[in-house]
Amino acid sequence: MRGGRAHHRSGLAPVVAVELSIRVATGDDRSFIESLGTRTVMDSVSAVRRPDLDDVVENFERLLNIVEAREHTALIAEIAGARVGFLLLLHSLPDEVTGIDQAFIAYMAVAREHRAKGIGAALLSAAEDEARRVGVPYMAMMVTEDNASARALYERAGYLTERRLLCKML
Repeated sequence: MRGGRAHHRSGLAPVVAVELSIRVATGDDRSFIESLGTRTVMDSVSAVRRPDLDDVVENFERLLNIVEAREHTALIAEIAGARVGFLLLLHSLPDEVTGIDQAFIAYMAVAREHRAKGIGAALLSAAEDEARRVGVPYMAMMVTEDNASARALYERAGYLTERRLLCKML
């Protein structure tokens, strides 16, 4: 995607367009993905759990290795050539209940200072295009209940809650 435009939605500030592009990641993007993923990894932790940050970062690094070992596409969002977000898409991860094939968003992150500019929506749209290209009938992801802005983005894009993970501290 090239030439995307994002606008401030409050109505209080002037509408400012930004030049947004989405591209497939290269090997040169690995350090960016690691860095932004590490900075945003706690966004994936619900208030129910109280993990150590180092453990969560270690699990993010493990996730990167799992994604790299499978057929996948990594997408990079840029504004005026500066990287501001990424999405990791597994091409095939069959649903654990039905066995139906689906693409799966393993991780998506947008730098905090660039959120609410349409970058997440652009990454999501590009991932859907890639999933269609691969030929899978569904795309799925997990999102933390506490991440209201991400849930709202996915709902606006037509995603429905299929299951819930329930958790209780003992």
